[in-house]
Amino acid sequence: MGDYNKQYPPQYNNPPQAGYGGPGYSQPPPQAAYAQGGTTVIVNQPRPGQPGAAPRMWTTGICGICEDIPICCCGMFCGLCLACQVSTDMGESCFVPCCVPAADIVLRTKWRTQENIQGSIMDDCMTVCCCAPCAMCQLAREVKGRKNGTLQPMA
Repeated sequence: MGDYNKQYPPQYNNPPQAGYGGPGYSQPPPQAAYAQGGTTVIVNQPRPGQPGAAPRMWTTGICGICEDIPICCCGMFCGLCLACQVSTDMGESCFVPCCVPAADIVLRTKWRTQENIQGSIMDDCMTVCCCAPCAMCQLAREVKGRKNGTLQPMA
């Protein structure tokens, strides 16, 4: 034990700080907000589409082919190109559709959760399994609408 202290600088011989885990150490309970002098400090500002608001519907239907003809054509004849573009527009790598199993379901579920769209993982799975090109086109229209600021809920 004495040799250990001589080999390493003193900062490496200290036990882990509280909250960093390890045997015999416990984690402090998570805090929702911080209080400073009786004032509540908000750590994260709510964004549109976050939980708390009622879930919305998709802005276009699954078969909204005429909503955006170029997206529809790209989805039908070069689905991988459209999936790569959608992935990039969502802030993910363009390689997600090539490297992630069931990437269509993953991207759709991410978008639906992020934008607070009504549905479930099973809904996403069944939609993609029944008509993958239509599901990718619907997702592409949603992402394009958010990117351009023209996202309007279905009437």
